[in-house]
This record gives sequence, C-alpha cells and structure tokens, in this order.
Amino acid sequence: MSKHLPSTQRYLDVAEIRDDVLIMKDGSLRAVLATSSINFGLKSEDEQNAVVQSYVSFLNALDSPLEIVIQSRRLNIDAYLAQLEQIEKEQTNDLLRLQIADYRQFIVELISIGQIMSKSFFAVIPYRGEGIAVNKPKGFFERIREVMSPTAIIRLKEDRFQLKLASIAQSVDHIVSGLTAMGLKVQQLNTQQLIEMLYTTYNPDVAEPQHLADVHSLNVET
Repeated sequence: MSKHLPSTQRYLDVAEIRDDVLIMKDGSLRAVLATSSINFGLKSEDEQNAVVQSYVSFLNALDSPLEIVIQSRRLNIDAYLAQLEQIEKEQTNDLLRLQIADYRQFIVELISIGQIMSKSFFAVIPYRGEGIAVNKPKGFFERIREVMSPTAIIRLKEDRFQLKLASIAQSVDHIVSGLTAMGLKVQQLNTQQLIEMLYTTYNPDVAEPQHLADVHSLNVET
C-alpha cells in the first residue's frame, strides 16, 4: 500500500487567497503592491535630494511594518527575437532587412555573453489584528456550537474578515500615497495576480511555458 506524499501546500505560510489579499495560516493578512523603480544615478543632485527626502518622510510616516521584496528573473526574449525574424522576412527593403538581421544577431550575441535579468519590486503590507483563526484547533463546545448554528458562525467569520479587510485597505492607501510621492507607480495585486506571483515564485522553471488560467475560469470543487 503506497503512502500519500505530503502536499507542498502544507509547507507554505499562505492558507488562502481571496479579495485581493493573502490570508496566512496564523490568520493575519497580507496585501502586495507592485511598484516601479527609479534610476537614481541618472537624476540631478537636486532631484536625488528630493527623492531621498521623500523616502525619509515616507519611512517616518510608517505606523506598521512594511516588507520590501525584490525578485530577479532571467529575461526571456525568445518571443521578441521571433518577432524580429518575422519582420525581417516581411521587409521588402533590402537595406532595412539587413539592418534588422544585424540587430537581431547583436541581441543574440549579447545574450550569449551574459544573462539579462529583469527585476520586480513589491511592497508587502501585513495586518495582524486579532487574526482570523485559520486552521485553529477547536474545542468540544465550539464544535457543538458550530453544529447547532452553522449559518451564524459563518456570518460571524465573514464579518470579522471584512473588518480586517477594511483595516488593511487603509494601510494600503497610506503606503500607496507615500510611494507615489516619491515618483513611483504603484498597483495593488489582485487575486489573479497574487496567484500568478506565488506560482512563478515557487515554480520558476515551468512558469514561463505553462501559464495559469484566469482564476475566474477555474472550476473548483468545494
């Protein structure tokens, strides 16, 4: 008789993804913001000083923890090279066709010299509060109460979740305002984007050829 191997999910801290937030196994929430970057070295001295001052003001205004995550991934430009090759074939001007061919060869040689990396920047906003008690062991009387009035228990849990969601939304607005003041473009990841982020993080080798379907098109049995 074969033994069931433990699921990878049991080793992850994320219990659920819904309503554009991560629900952790300890009941806390996480909102994730994707941000742009600033080429600090190309700015003038006055612009650099303004950015630094904005960053200092942003840090001083924080009233809760904030985690900054930077992900580096090898840049896959196979689709771009295929597009250049197609344009080269369709080009009727001989001079332009040669220039496109030279440019495509230059890109191929550039990639062969060293890997080109792309970077993604995220700001992770936690909210703990009282927690939502995910997978918390239940006592005898609590189990009896849930059997006697399951609808009331579900409504109570949902109401508590909505309160936590409203609280973390306030933190998100505060962080977005501070980051935008530094000249950054900020967007909160929605449920689909959160799933894709975790998928590519834990499956970097297969994430590129095997894209996830839209979460709304998935048929999940409950």
